[in-house]
Amino acid sequence: MKLYRLFFSSLLLSTLALSGCSPQESSSSTAAVKREVSLEAVAAQAKGFAVGALMSTHIVYVFFDAQCPHCGRLWEASAPLQRKVKFVWIPVGLINATSAAQGAALLTAANPGALMAEHEASLLAGKGGISAASSIDPEVAQAIKSNTQLFNSFGAESVPFVVAKNAKTGQTVHQEGAMSTAALAEFLGVDTP
Repeated sequence: MKLYRLFFSSLLLSTLALSGCSPQESSSSTAAVKREVSLEAVAAQAKGFAVGALMSTHIVYVFFDAQCPHCGRLWEASAPLQRKVKFVWIPVGLINATSAAQGAALLTAANPGALMAEHEASLLAGKGGISAASSIDPEVAQAIKSNTQLFNSFGAESVPFVVAKNAKTGQTVHQEGAMSTAALAEFLGVDTP
């Protein structure tokens, strides 16, 4: 009986570890044309905020929804790697109206990394994240809309959606869903701290 419980507990935890948040509407209802995930397109078109080793040439792009708890878990998992890697967090609006407002607040914050840490701690504690104005500057709203369109153009179905170059192989890699620090380090081709 203990082995049975252990097996299903492990299965549940592994499923949760790879989980992500999806938009309310099914992506299959849209007729969007999928394109290859391009690191260059993300670098050129996405609007986000950078945290971590800001001078690093190893840049990791993370599409996230401010209302996604899996994104919060990835934020936590990325913290130990921020001494080695530059993370660019790209807000999208998928889950609800609060997503874009909170994403805009994070994108325009004087210290987005500190505000993101506060936001994710609140979100993961079940408090909904930071409070944000419901009216968004039109330019910032357009940036989040463009980020969301770019995310959708890759055929991604859930956030967090990570796009990077693996440091060991040089290959562009992408993955949906949260990861542990060790899994993220392996995915990125960097040593676990």
